[in-house]
Amino acid sequence: MGGYTLIENASLATRNTLRVDARATLLAEIRDASKLPELLDFPAVRNGRLLVLGEGSNMLFTGDFDGTVLAMETRGVQVESDGDSARIAVAAGERWDDFVRWTLGQGYAGLENLILIPGTVGAAPIQNIGAYGCEVAEFVESVEAWDTRQHRVVTLDHATCAFAYRDSLFKHEPGRYIVTAVRFVLPRHRALRTDYAGIDEQLARMGIDKPAPFHVAEAVVHLRTRKLPDPAVIGNAGSFFKNPIVDAALADALKREHPELAAWPQADGRCKLSAAWLIEAAGFKGFREGDAGISNRHALVLVNHGHATGPQLWALAQQVMHGVHARFGVELEPEPVVIGAR
Repeated sequence: MGGYTLIENASLATRNTLRVDARATLLAEIRDASKLPELLDFPAVRNGRLLVLGEGSNMLFTGDFDGTVLAMETRGVQVESDGDSARIAVAAGERWDDFVRWTLGQGYAGLENLILIPGTVGAAPIQNIGAYGCEVAEFVESVEAWDTRQHRVVTLDHATCAFAYRDSLFKHEPGRYIVTAVRFVLPRHRALRTDYAGIDEQLARMGIDKPAPFHVAEAVVHLRTRKLPDPAVIGNAGSFFKNPIVDAALADALKREHPELAAWPQADGRCKLSAAWLIEAAGFKGFREGDAGISNRHALVLVNHGHATGPQLWALAQQVMHGVHARFGVELEPEPVVIGAR
């Protein structure tokens, strides 16, 4: 069929970076977004559950998926206008890291801190991906999506997307929108963000005193590869836990007891705490039960050492969350979407 391929009883083991061996009743690989209405009108798709999947880098399957998994494999990057800044439309199926590297090669700034994040462009606004002091929301002008409720293509502007920390409209109305493209506005010149998580120190080690965006990207690559395990080597979904945002009173009490705890004041008066520090202080860094473990390189990362099942990985994640709450009174939340029985 032109524009898409359908596979029954499909394995998802190679389609999620935690390498969980789950299956889908039906897998639909979409190469042409204009074919979405036709595909969604098939009775087997229309009458069942639907899950949109990019590279599976932000997902934990705790069982098989009884429904249709929609894999966005659309491609295309189009510069719609250029000048001091550029408006760029990108198909949802493009790999995020490939797009970031393309922008750097074209001389655009803004996304350098977000290099090496796994996943697709279409997934980026849903999660409002962020790293090293930057979030993608700052550069998203609009998101194009198929609205499954209104049965039409819609364009959602920046304000409508309701971006927040690792959050967006798409998380609050799950299943309604299938992202087909994202429009970015990227400047040629902007102040670089180098004062976060060791970037300045890495630039100094590189001998760079007047960095350009590509220098910052190189520094971030050094930092990420040093701290985070490679999903190609060991199954993981990157940072599995969000940095918790707590009331100022709790943050102050914890800081008095643990001065080394990293904390960042928020605009609403609350405080964001380092989940990695909390997890490590609770004794879970490098912890392992069977093939399910927490990375010994970074306490935020849940890893599959070989043949851990989804339920085993989720059980360990819950053990970490319970342990941190028991020790510090802080609730952790997972970053990835957990699919299946929770």
